[in-house]
Amino acid sequence: MTRWLGVALLPRADHTRSAILLQQSLGGDRPLRPPLSEDGNLPHLTVFQGPFTDTLDPERELARISASVALPKELSLASVGVVHQPTGWLFVSVERPTLLRQLQEAVLDRLAPHLDREAFDTTKDTSRFTDSERASFVRYGYRYTGDAYAPHITLGRTDEEAALELVRTAPERTRVPVEWTFDRLSFYVMGEHGAHAEKVAELPLANE
Repeated sequence: MTRWLGVALLPRADHTRSAILLQQSLGGDRPLRPPLSEDGNLPHLTVFQGPFTDTLDPERELARISASVALPKELSLASVGVVHQPTGWLFVSVERPTLLRQLQEAVLDRLAPHLDREAFDTTKDTSRFTDSERASFVRYGYRYTGDAYAPHITLGRTDEEAALELVRTAPERTRVPVEWTFDRLSFYVMGEHGAHAEKVAELPLANE
């Protein structure tokens, strides 16, 4: 049976609340989907997500990933701001330091053997993908790996016209924190639009 799962960095509690408020203030009378909350779709920074076979043990693999990368107790990433991604997506983009690239490489090394490649969406329209995003999607079934990795917190999705308007007026609608601090690694069940719908395993960042 195919399971749609992901690995993510979770923000510290105060930054989790900041992300929820940011989504609400940015969307205003045009709410972004899905709604973020502390007891539902958690704000998160995806490291990787995709379809997996039953050979994957999330708790075991998360522990091995954590042990393979020397992560600090807290990881703070500078905010690049609210960005638009076709079609209809709004992200808070953050910097991509070497440590974050190393974490994704460790995740891919551990999880690639468990990918259910037959479940890859070969009918997906990739015409708006960059070449590196298209190559990533073909190889891993996920748009953002390697050179295409664009770390971000997803604020949600709306129609394309509204998304363009919201990103243009974002400075008037809301204030984006200058940095985001993460303190946990999570394995999660993907929900609407790839949301962090259900936590299946969690570890603190620092491997003590």
